[in-house]
Amino acid sequence: MAQKKAHEVEGWLRRPPENVLIVLIYGPDRGLVSERAKAFAEKTGLPLDDPFSVVRLDAGEAERDQGRLLDEARTVPMFSSRRLLWVRNAGAQKSLADDVKALSAAPPRDAVILIEAGDLKKGAPLRSAVETSAIGMALPCYGDEDRDIDSVIDDELAKTAIGIAMEARNALRRNLGGDRLATRGEIAKLALYAHGKREIELNDVLAMTGDVSGISLDDAVDAMLDGKIDAFDQAFSRQALGGSQAYLVLAAAIRQMQSLHLMRASMTGRNAAAAVAAARPPVFFARRKLVERALDRWSTEALQRGLARLQTAVLATRQRPELSVEIARQALLGIAVEGARLGQRR
Repeated sequence: MAQKKAHEVEGWLRRPPENVLIVLIYGPDRGLVSERAKAFAEKTGLPLDDPFSVVRLDAGEAERDQGRLLDEARTVPMFSSRRLLWVRNAGAQKSLADDVKALSAAPPRDAVILIEAGDLKKGAPLRSAVETSAIGMALPCYGDEDRDIDSVIDDELAKTAIGIAMEARNALRRNLGGDRLATRGEIAKLALYAHGKREIELNDVLAMTGDVSGISLDDAVDAMLDGKIDAFDQAFSRQALGGSQAYLVLAAAIRQMQSLHLMRASMTGRNAAAAVAAARPPVFFARRKLVERALDRWSTEALQRGLARLQTAVLATRQRPELSVEIARQALLGIAVEGARLGQRR
């Protein structure tokens, strides 16, 4: 199978084989998908700002104009030895999967195809088409774990030559990890705030991210998961009025729903209480009952819908930052409404 496990992706991207001509980068962390797609594109050696060398397509556009991707892949490049066809926002488009199969059967001589997609289940047409291709590679992107977040912190701060105290690092880490682009943006903002200092201290983190224990963020997220619409609206409004960035609440919600998704997967043959007790890292004792209720309430499919909604909202806040609060509120409120509906069915 032409695929890598999540922990193998970074190593593969450092030295991608030349015989791989179709690369699919997919997963719930849209920021990480985008970052890794750019890393692969840079490895091609093509000038990414040259429209003759790099053709950028939206998957919806390719779906409407059937055959466009095939035509582009078979077009002889005029000013370079090959071209990069960069397709974004892919998902359940059947014609795109069909195009990948056609290109696998008759590999392009002068083109490399890079596809960015959201979370694709095992067996999804596009994912299957790439995984079974002799010239393809599928690379999954999931939310950052603590060791990944530490690497991103080190990478961003290396650009500024500013260090960070361990206490400050631990506090910062608790507010990061839902989306790679959001994580980098938060670290860059903190580094700018600490410009001129040798080391970022805990007070710097507190000043820039508020209460890094995440209690106020968790208030909004917990109310959302519990289907308490009024409580969610009050907690979210407090966050917004306090000047918190909307994507921080989205990132906190993503982390909580990803954690629930993992616990859900471990529930075979045991109840919610046992799954929560066995969770690693452990669930804070004061939240255990709420998490148990959420596991009973939210099915795997419902959690996947919620995560997809949150990832779409994160992308939308990047595209329309002036509407970020409204976009985040609408997405989170929609999940809170679904949480309330699921609670009524129990």
